[in-house]
Amino acid sequence: MKRKRLEFFFVIVMLILCYLVLFTGLPFKWKGLSIGLYGLIIISTVQALWLENRPPQNTLLWTYILVLFPVGGYIFYVYSGQLLVKGELFKSKRMSDRELFESISKKQRALDVSQLNDHQRSFADYLNRVTLTDQNQNTMTTVLNNGTETFEEIKRRLMAAKDFIHLEYYIFRSDRLGQELIDILMAKVREGVEIRLMVDAVGSYSFLSAVTKKMVAAGIQVYPFLPLKTAWYNQKFNFRNHRKIIIIDGKVGFVGGLNVGIEYLGEDDEFGFWCDTHVVLEGEAVQTLHAVFLLDWKYVCGETLFDDERYMKEYPIHDNGLVHVVATGPETRDNMSDHYYAMFTCATKSIWIATPYFIPNQAIQTALRVAARKGIQVRLMVPDTNDGFLTQYATQSYFPELLRAGIEIYSYQKGFLHKKVVIVDGDLASVGTANVDMRSFHLNFEVNLFLTATDSIADLVKHFEEDLRECRRITPVEFYKRKMTVKGKESFARLFSGIL
Repeated sequence: MKRKRLEFFFVIVMLILCYLVLFTGLPFKWKGLSIGLYGLIIISTVQALWLENRPPQNTLLWTYILVLFPVGGYIFYVYSGQLLVKGELFKSKRMSDRELFESISKKQRALDVSQLNDHQRSFADYLNRVTLTDQNQNTMTTVLNNGTETFEEIKRRLMAAKDFIHLEYYIFRSDRLGQELIDILMAKVREGVEIRLMVDAVGSYSFLSAVTKKMVAAGIQVYPFLPLKTAWYNQKFNFRNHRKIIIIDGKVGFVGGLNVGIEYLGEDDEFGFWCDTHVVLEGEAVQTLHAVFLLDWKYVCGETLFDDERYMKEYPIHDNGLVHVVATGPETRDNMSDHYYAMFTCATKSIWIATPYFIPNQAIQTALRVAARKGIQVRLMVPDTNDGFLTQYATQSYFPELLRAGIEIYSYQKGFLHKKVVIVDGDLASVGTANVDMRSFHLNFEVNLFLTATDSIADLVKHFEEDLRECRRITPVEFYKRKMTVKGKESFARLFSGIL
């Protein structure tokens, strides 16, 4: 807290010093003193940066930004998430998360892994060692393909709720789809069902200002995650909650890539067809997914619910395989990049990736290139047209080294590809909210399901193969003939990879 206040204080001081130097008629000695004080702040910041022992290239980059871009460089440094050192900004949340997950772990039944093959067992053992959550058996997962199937199932399950409904979304719009869900929630609260809704303050900005008063008046509890009015002061503006979670009566859970808005039904002319994946959970893993929501809820409003047995009760359902709910973010020691890397290094036959944004770190790049050179089939599916200039061209900037390694790259043509799916050897899979990019790895709060030997993996494989038919494969010869202007855009966009 002291450091956050100090950095915020420095921002104000630097703005005042620049104003005194540039826009006042103060004597030269006072302007010189102002410049000296500004320099002292920059030098102390650079010194602190060096002592963190980050990768040399990152340290040099941020040193250049701090020195060469007056005030703006410092503000960018503070609010882009660079002050997140060893989770200090979210230390209290991390400690609370650990306490709850450890209490859940004590109730965990012994797992039967006798049916797993070597690489499945290796990956399961890795997740057990490094994550706070546990693997779950007695859990059924059902894959929902695209928006229509997903929201029909969500509405059906919501209408059947008897006790409580908990929802957590990055984007929740008040358009036709959003209003349909709101109407269901309003009807259920009149029936006596408890409803709690948590939305990201940036992703759902228009929703928060438009309809929340009506919902709160009806008895629905609505809270924003990291409200903008305090985010500048506490330096958490750039950290967003990208999770999409629904828990119904503790028996059913939803998680995946779909937010709430008509574009996710393919009804937005700008995006066209929306290709995405969601999953329905039933059984023991619902409790773990619910714990992720309950901890986020406690963080935003202070209400502690996990001491109430009805919110943490298990409803086992017999099914095969392992299901592991893994939440990552700036409050966790590990990140989704580590888990993807572990999956890739377990591969013996194939690695299939579908993601809207492919902006990998060096470890991910190396793992994929090495896998391809070992003869493992590596397929990457990305949208033909992205929803942003930087993400579009930053993703393309990584294609040359991937193509040289023999990695197959597919450009989705039918509409916008938004699913976040990784499949290894056809018997390990990840599906959830995390993209293969730096924001999902370091800045966003994310949640994924890691599936080991479940029947639902076959559905993910089937849908991936169906989506491949809507793709155009990018060949090395074709890609290398792109215009110099395109290459320039790619190089420029790649400079911002660390915050995309």
